[in-house]
Formats: sequence, structure tokens, C-alpha cells
Amino acid sequence: GRVHLTLQSTWNGRRVGMCDAGPDMTFHFGQLIAHICRTRHVRAGTIVGSGTVSNPPVVADDGRKTWPKGYSCIAEKRAIETILDGQPGTGFMKFGDTIRIEMKGRDGQSVFGAIDQTIVSGRPGAHADETPGDDA
Repeated sequence: GRVHLTLQSTWNGRRVGMCDAGPDMTFHFGQLIAHICRTRHVRAGTIVGSGTVSNPPVVADDGRKTWPKGYSCIAEKRAIETILDGQPGTGFMKFGDTIRIEMKGRDGQSVFGAIDQTIVSGRPGAHADETPGDDA
């Protein structure tokens, strides 16, 4: 089946996504598990993920598309901006940025626990204003 709950995404404490996980899943978990079993060796403890959560755009009266539920993937957001505006308006994450992704049940409790990460550098002397991957 599909998980019909909202996936909440925040970037540096700012909500960027409240995406509906279930309605727009291309494949439900039964189909995903069946495919995995046909193509891989599966055993107890295997984690099955459905990929990023994405909802379709809403088309305004003027024909412009918007994504009122936000996004769950920065790369997708940047790609949409490039299609609509010719270039992305959203930057990449920088050292010190935080991302939190969480799905809550109807009772308000976290379903699988929050994924709460801070971008850090493995390089001594890296600065918070650098983008990961910069060699500055």
C-alpha cells in the first residue's frame, strides 16, 4: 500500500515542504518489494524506500505552475526553477545548514523519527559560508 500522510521538510527551521506521500507514488510498497525480490537477494532487516516525495503542480489561471505543497528534494526544486525561470533561484545547502524531514501520524506522533542533519565539513578549517564541494 501507500502511506497517506504528510512528509514535513524544513531547511534551517523554515518549512519548505508539506508533501502528501501517498497519492502521487508511482509504485506502492507491495510493487516495490515484489520488484526488489525479483532483482536482488533480500533478507530480514532490508530497508525499502520509495524515493523522494513529490506532488504535481497546480496550474494558475494565467497558466503558471506553482507547487503549493513545497518540495522534499532541493535538486528537484532547482530543476523546476530552471524549467520555469531559465535558472535556479534556490541555492545549494552550505556548511552549518540543517535539514529536518519527518512524517507524523494522525495522532501527531512521529512515524519513523525525524531525520535531522547538519551539513558539516570533514576538512579542517572549512568555513560556514562555503558550499560543500568547494575547494576554496
